Order: sequence, then C-alpha cells, then structure tokens
Amino acid sequence: MPGDQLKVLNALDVAKTQLYHFTAIVIAGMGFFTDAYDLFSISLVTKLLGRIYYHVDGAAKPGSLPPNIAAAVNGVAFCGTLAGQLFFGWLGDKMGRKRVYGLTLVLMVVCSVASGLSFGKDPNGVMATLCFFRFWLGFGIGGDYPLSATIMSEYANKKTRGAFIAAFKALPYSADPLGSTVPQADYVWRIILMFGAVPAALTYYWRMKMPETARYTALIAKNAKQAAADMSRVLQVEVEAEEEKLEKMTRVQANSFGLFSREFARRHGLHLLGTTSTWFLLDIAFYSQNLFQKDIFTAIGWIPSAASMNALEEVFKIAKAQTLIALCSTVPGYWFTVAFIDYMGRFAIQLMGFFFMTVFMFALAIPYNHWKLKPHRIGFVVMYSLTFFFANFGPNATTFVVPAEIFPARLRSTCHGISAASGKAGAIVGAFGFLYASQEKQLSLRDAGYPAGIGMKNSLIMLGCINFLGMCFTFLVPESKGKSLEELTGENEDDSAEGEHEDSSRTVPV
Repeated sequence: MPGDQLKVLNALDVAKTQLYHFTAIVIAGMGFFTDAYDLFSISLVTKLLGRIYYHVDGAAKPGSLPPNIAAAVNGVAFCGTLAGQLFFGWLGDKMGRKRVYGLTLVLMVVCSVASGLSFGKDPNGVMATLCFFRFWLGFGIGGDYPLSATIMSEYANKKTRGAFIAAFKALPYSADPLGSTVPQADYVWRIILMFGAVPAALTYYWRMKMPETARYTALIAKNAKQAAADMSRVLQVEVEAEEEKLEKMTRVQANSFGLFSREFARRHGLHLLGTTSTWFLLDIAFYSQNLFQKDIFTAIGWIPSAASMNALEEVFKIAKAQTLIALCSTVPGYWFTVAFIDYMGRFAIQLMGFFFMTVFMFALAIPYNHWKLKPHRIGFVVMYSLTFFFANFGPNATTFVVPAEIFPARLRSTCHGISAASGKAGAIVGAFGFLYASQEKQLSLRDAGYPAGIGMKNSLIMLGCINFLGMCFTFLVPESKGKSLEELTGENEDDSAEGEHEDSSRTVPV
C-alpha cells in the first residue's frame, strides 16, 4: 500500500509525533471545549431564567420556565448544530477545511457574546433574543464538529491518529420569595453564556496560521506541489511533489464516485448507517443525562429542593455537582480513550462503552426507589458517574473519531457532518423527550405547567434500552486502528492497486 500512496501522504502517516501535532490538538481541543461549554451551560442558565423572569407571587416554588420556553431554550442550539453539521460538512469538502474552519469560529465567538444580550427586559424579548442567537451559535458549533475531526485525522500519523482526534448572599426562596433572586443574578446568566466566546477567540490566530491539510490539497484540489510544500514546512522534512502520479490516480474511475452513487452505497453504505445510527442513539442518552443532571440529582435528594435555596446558591450547588461528576468520570473517561484507543481499537471501546452504559443505567433504573433513600444516594451518584465514564471511554469518543477516518477524502467532511447531524437529531429527541417523559404522574412532583410523563424511573429504563440498541448497531462500524486513511477507504490509488482493492473493499472489517 505505501508504494501506491503519494509520498506526501505517507510522510504524514509515518511521521513521528512532534510539536505541530500537539499544537493542532490544542487548537482543535479548544473548539471541542467551546462546543461542550456552550451546549451544556444552558442547563445552569435555565434555572436562573425561570427565577428572574417567571416568578409568580405567592407560589410555593421558585419560578421556572414554561414547558414550551424550556424546550425551546434547551433545544434550539441543537437544531442549529444539526443544520451547521450538514452545511459546513459539505462546505468543508468544497472550499477546504481551513477556510471554513475560520468562518465557524467567528460565528461561535459573535453568537456566544450576543447570547448574553437581550432586546428589552420583558421575558418574551429576552427569550426570543436568546433563542435566536443560540440557534446561530449552534450553527457555528455544528461546523466545528466535522472540520475539527477531519483536520485532525488528516494531519495525524496512523499510529496515534485515534488519540489525536479524541484528545452574593441572600435568603432561600421559602423565607423571601422575591429577595432570594438578587439583582446580580441577571448578570450571572449573561456572563456564563458570554464566557463561551473566550476559548474560541483565543485560538483564532493559530487556526488561521494552519496550512490546509495535505489530503485536501492533493486529493481534492489536485495540487501536489502545494501539498508537498505545506507538509515540508510542517514536518520539517523534504517531501517530493509527485504531480504525475497524482494525475494518474485522479483518472481512476473508482476514485471519483459521489455520495449518492451506487458505488458509495456498496463500499460505504453500511458504514454510514453504522456511524449515523450509533451517534443518534448515543446522543439521546448522553444529552438527556447531561442536560437534566440537575433534575435527576434533585429527584433523589442529592441537591436540596429549589425552595430551600436562593437563586445563586441553587446555581452554585448544581454547578458543584456537575463539576464533581465531570472531574470524577467524564474527564477521566476521555483520557482513558486517548490512552487506549490506538491499542484496543475503536470497535472494542465503543462496544464496551455501550455495554457498561446499558448495565449501569438498568442498575440505576430498576431499583430506583432504593436509590432515593438517603443512605443510598452516594451509591446512585457513583453508578451514575460510571455511565458518564463509559460514555467517554466509549461511544462519545469513538462516534466522533471513526467518521473522520473511514470515508474518502473528497467526502470525509460531508459524511462526518451527516453522522454528527444524526447525533444532534438524537440530542434533540433527548432534550425535548426527556423533559416531558421524566415528569412524574403525581402533580405535586411535577414542574409547573408540565403534563404527566412516565416518571424518572421509566425514563432511565428507556435510556438503558437505547444504550443496548447502540451496542447492537456498533457491529456495522469498521475497525480503523493502525491503517492509513487511504488504506481504509481503498481509494486514491493508481490503476495497479485498483483491482486488488476491488476485492478487499467488499468485506466489512469488524
């Protein structure tokens, strides 16, 4: 295979890990941090918004967002993300990764800042402004998914490619309903949302300095000379520009099929079904758990009831609980993936992750009333944390990595965008569905304005079933460990290698 591959691409595959690889990780990693921060910080903000703008005099509980407003605020960014993943994924294959990468970053910075502003002070104006700018924030975030993953996969060497892609005081409400929401609370939610612009803005200069990836320049733009020059500078070695070999490769008919062709369906149809279905199922469970951690912890009594706290105290306690979960499970899970993905492989980690997410979710759901008792709450939190650990040491990492590796260069960003958009469709189902489904049948236990749902216990059982389906669909996803991107796709070779891959591409490696 290396003999058939362009030398500039082989140089990338066999390059030793060096400073430039880590620079690319930090640049892309800041994008991922911004994405996660902007999408998940809204769960804190909604508590403050309810208290500030929807307070009802004489009510036993603090104000909360009406169901339709809560659904819109939680879900609108996911709708934007889905649209952005499809649009920018396609645009990245047409205009180049670098150019579109900068555009998504500007959109994220501007809309993060604008999300903390509002037209007027009445609830309708504030919510309309928030939803408008969070949609476009999500649109920019959506573009960051396929572009960051594609750039990292195309820059990394094949030995460690998986690791690189994956890398005020006041009285409580019950004592003082009006005074429990201090005036400063209106600034807090705005600052939380605006802070999302900081990490993205810090990386703008370095993103613009990155050269276009060699795979886009050579295989899509057909400019072997520019690809060789860029990679010679990046890798600090002399790389030969094989213009004649590239021209010969581009004439091979098998290297030019489109996304909606029969040949794509034959070679990669099951792969795309696998990446879209597993990401869709994962995000239903993962985003439900993340967005509604505060409700789950309140339901089991780990966080006090809202009426026993003032506004800022409530936000602080929720943030502390979420930070504890992140530090003890979410973050370690990511690092375990980084450490083991190129040894265990993507398939094994994803299958293992879905399996343990299923086991722990059923272990929480079936004896749910047992976990609500005060002596057992810590046990609930520990097992709940383990579902996050195995989500990140599992499908939450691999569903992002694999679509950036197994599709042809000219369709890589598009297919990653489609896979990621499928995931966001799952997030929308989780954000809207869990919000209503988790409501208890007993009126006193439901949030104001919500109809009766199936309850928290049955909602957790549903999430366990969804994780099990994710494990089943994982068998459609090929293993990509230790292979070059061109070897995985069986394309971009000259005529002598075409016949050989015509046979090998018929099987799905698992």
